[in-house]
Amino acid sequence: MTKANEAALSLGSNLGDREANLVDARRRISSVDGIEFLCSSPLYETEPVDVLPEYSSMKFLNAVVVVKTTLDAEDLMCVLEEIETDLGRGQGDGQNMPRLIDIDIIYIAGCSIRGKDLVVPHPRWFLRRFVVQPLSDVRPDMIVEGQDRKVSDILTTLPDGQNIILFKREW
Repeated sequence: MTKANEAALSLGSNLGDREANLVDARRRISSVDGIEFLCSSPLYETEPVDVLPEYSSMKFLNAVVVVKTTLDAEDLMCVLEEIETDLGRGQGDGQNMPRLIDIDIIYIAGCSIRGKDLVVPHPRWFLRRFVVQPLSDVRPDMIVEGQDRKVSDILTTLPDGQNIILFKREW
């Protein structure tokens, strides 16, 4: 039997029916063989980060989903990319562009990868309130690989300026 590891995934959407996009992504992730859904954070409405001025008003809905998976990191990434594609994220979306769905691996317990196409834990998760707040809701005492502080402690030290508003507790 393959060992299952906990993984946290960040979900975001700022096009179309944002909530429906996230619900569909969570449902699809949960239905993959080798992935067991554990919990999800509330939904938050957030300001886009590092976008062109013409996209600055296109607010995201963001959440974190925690799963247990027997998939290795590369296979998990491939599954998530397939889900993104199925839900309408094209190859031309580019970094920090508006999108129907964005799914990132935040961490996989006990895993540290620094590859060309995959970095785990996510290299900027701890700088982004739209990731840290929902992650703190579901794993406040977690110390993610490469950090020396709990997620809840990281949240308290983030600078002001990244607006985040509770959108919905249950989704």
